[in-house]
Amino acid sequence: MNGKIVGIHISENKGTEKRPVEKIEITPLGLAGDAHAGKWHRQISLLDVDAARRFTEAAGIAVAPGEFAENLLLEGIDLTQAAPLDRLVIGNVEMEITQIGKECHGAGCAVFRRVGECLMPKQGLFARVIKPGTISVGMPVTCIERPLTIRVITLSDRAFEGVYEDRSGAEIVQMLDGHFGGTRWHHRIEKTLIPDAAAALKELLTAARDGGVDLVFTTGGTGIGPRDITPDTVLSLADREIPGIMDHIRIKYGAELPSALISRSVAVVMGGTLVFALPGSVKAVKEYLTEILKNTEHLLLMLHGLGH
Repeated sequence: MNGKIVGIHISENKGTEKRPVEKIEITPLGLAGDAHAGKWHRQISLLDVDAARRFTEAAGIAVAPGEFAENLLLEGIDLTQAAPLDRLVIGNVEMEITQIGKECHGAGCAVFRRVGECLMPKQGLFARVIKPGTISVGMPVTCIERPLTIRVITLSDRAFEGVYEDRSGAEIVQMLDGHFGGTRWHHRIEKTLIPDAAAALKELLTAARDGGVDLVFTTGGTGIGPRDITPDTVLSLADREIPGIMDHIRIKYGAELPSALISRSVAVVMGGTLVFALPGSVKAVKEYLTEILKNTEHLLLMLHGLGH
């Protein structure tokens, strides 16, 4: 998506109206001289000029540029289609979208006091600086999508040999598409079927880590049989384990079905990649993913230093 800057606004103190400037330096901390610049994830606030115009027309009031507390007012880019981790490029400046909307300050917001609602909590975006530089009103802006990359790996000797189809891997893909399709996140998924072989799995996991893949879901090989090598292989490459997720799932479903407690499923961080090793049945995949997806987006943000 391409557009341009139609307004730049700063305020030296928090809680005060932002004033317009024609040109400004973007430092590693945000807009030079702006009270919201700092070592955090909401260094720069952004708003779509068309959204601001629709809001003021519906409210029947005049809201001056900057009064919504936006640093940058953009035109031509539909910010409702932007997602966390997308990049905005303005000349030599690059910033990363870190948050969609925010908590409303209520009576502490001048627009809220006048209208009873505000725009930034619903339509505002926030970003942090990746590459500093100087920007000015009228400069072109490009929004570059940064989709989540997801790998689904099924481990099954018999499915690999064609004895039966890979139903659990297909279920993971369907559930992930359904989940992320209902969010702002862009995503793409690749699915692979391999035998229960530690060397093959290790090669795929290493490639995912080194290639910057965001999420890996494996299915199969989490039991205690001689060919159940998935958790051991995953843990051998892990930098950190996330035990609470899988422990919760085992306890939740083990209360009804004691054999669920036998699962050795694990969740780990491997470089910048999250890995979830799930059981091989469709039923178990549904149970595990239902719980895992409740935390997946928060985990992704935390992994990128955006937990809040």
